[in-house]
Formats: sequence, C-alpha cells, structure tokens
Amino acid sequence: MTSSPKCPKCASEFTYQDGDLLICPECSHEWGANTVQDNDEKVWKDAYGNILQDGDTVTVIKDLKVKGSSSVLKVGTKVKTVTFQSNFSFCGYITDHTR
Repeated sequence: MTSSPKCPKCASEFTYQDGDLLICPECSHEWGANTVQDNDEKVWKDAYGNILQDGDTVTVIKDLKVKGSSSVLKVGTKVKTVTFQSNFSFCGYITDHTR
C-alpha cells in the first residue's frame, strides 16, 4: 500500500484518495492527486479561467455587495487596476480582463 501525501492545508498524515481527489478528513480539504500546490502564491482566475494579476482591468458580471458599505457594484462595472487580497473570493464574478 502506498502512502498518501500530507494535507497541504493542515499537514495531517491521515489523507485518503477518492477517485482523482485526495481528501483530508481532519480539515475537509480536497485537492487533485496529480496537482502540485504552492501555498506561498495564490492564483486568481476569472469566470472563464483566465489568470488574473494585480493591475488588471476587469468587468463585474454579477452584482457584488461592498463589504463595510451599503453600496453595490452593479453588473457591467469596469474596475481598473485591481489588487487581490488573501481573503478575496469573488473571482468567479469578474470577466473580460485586460492588462
């Protein structure tokens, strides 16, 4: 029996394989068995899978609430020179990026 790799999120050694995924039962993290993860750098992608970088110009494709404010970013709003933070989770709602 081959040994499964440790979980990249919590470093648990009790991981198991389910199809093409490796699963950690302690933190519920799932990752591809054939993918190499680099925890130092997070990759941001738009709704079509294009890789985004700081400084890109994007178009919002879904209304987004602005945290800490009562305002909303409406569909079609063009955002210039975006900067991504570690807790940013709305990349699926932006598209049409240019550099």
